[in-house]
Amino acid sequence: MLKRLKYAVTDHPLLTTLVGLRGNPRACVYTEPLWGIPYSLYVPFFTLYMYALGVNDQQIGFLISIGMVFQVFAALLGGVLTDKLGRRLTTVIFDVLSWSVPTLIWAFSQNFWWFLVAAISNSLWQITNNSWNCLLVEDCEPEKLVHIYTWVTISGLLAVFFAPISGLLVETLTVVPAVRILFGLTFIMMTAKFIILYRYSRETKRGEIRRAETKGVSIWTMLGQYKSVFSLMLHTKETLQVLGIMLVLNITSMISGSFFSLYVTQNLQVPDSWLAYFPMARAAVMLIFIFSIQTMLNRLSFHIPVMTGLVFYLASQILLIFAPAGQPVWLILYVLCEALAFALVVPQKDTLLVLFVNPEERARIISLIYVAMIGLSAPFGTIAGLLSAYSRRLPFVLNIIFYLLCMLLVMRMRHDSRKRSSQASQ
Repeated sequence: MLKRLKYAVTDHPLLTTLVGLRGNPRACVYTEPLWGIPYSLYVPFFTLYMYALGVNDQQIGFLISIGMVFQVFAALLGGVLTDKLGRRLTTVIFDVLSWSVPTLIWAFSQNFWWFLVAAISNSLWQITNNSWNCLLVEDCEPEKLVHIYTWVTISGLLAVFFAPISGLLVETLTVVPAVRILFGLTFIMMTAKFIILYRYSRETKRGEIRRAETKGVSIWTMLGQYKSVFSLMLHTKETLQVLGIMLVLNITSMISGSFFSLYVTQNLQVPDSWLAYFPMARAAVMLIFIFSIQTMLNRLSFHIPVMTGLVFYLASQILLIFAPAGQPVWLILYVLCEALAFALVVPQKDTLLVLFVNPEERARIISLIYVAMIGLSAPFGTIAGLLSAYSRRLPFVLNIIFYLLCMLLVMRMRHDSRKRSSQASQ
């Protein structure tokens, strides 16, 4: 038995990658559950928590949009600060400001205005999103990237299995006191994660070079240098195509994450405490899929798993829209389709973002990509809120439209890829 277990560990490419991680990738991946576990505990109830404190559908949509407006500025500064301060220092400073601080505000929130202040503080996560990704990938072998991003996804999925704790708390204490406790726990665990990551990581080689190059250069001067970087991004077709995919997935994820819980509890008559179990079922499906099928799909062209995933995304939204109240089978099918879609699409998207970015300007190009993505996504929080106020099915109809647009974009990428291959062979 032990021999077979040892063989399984050494034979499976994902497990081999995990055991073999060293340096910054190990520090980033191994500490990720300290962020993922508390996040998974509170996020299913976050919208209901706001709703219970008097924040209505339109205000929820406005909070999403205003948070994204500030994320645009944070993402713009992200590339500059990541280069000037270094990947490691930027990550610890803005992790604390964007997660530790707002979780404390959320824990004591009383009304809309508390959530507004927390949303602005939380928007700074776009800075650390840039620096953390650079810290993760810059000293890593390119052939390991898909597996490493898959492990980042897996760590979040494993964290979801702690979700029944929050369900029991909500069932025992009701939503508001239970979620306040969860935010206190989140503050402790996330802050511990940020300190541990800083202690066991090191500045990347590229980070050292950029920090030396930007020493003595003002932040305003560095922001002015974005013009040439923006031109480089605009003239890289693959980067723009990846931006399009990221834009669609960001909008649809924002809509589902913000309005799913309201729809299923208010319209489909699902008990509040059940919300903790939907992410757990989703995670179970995704983990089975990742360890059984996904490693084989990683050998295929990018377009095959992404197109398949988009079909599952479409199916999930259709099931949700037409689900009758009081019949959980429809929601089980929704979870199955949505989980498969996420497992197929997201690791591929994250890898493409790294592969199609100029490594010498990675921090600033990624920063601009997120600026564009967030800026274009921002209005859809308000739009989805208005749609939800009219009918809670309409935000998911909007998702269907975006998934269809994404399929057209992926087909265009496939056509361009075949064209480049044909020209290279001539």
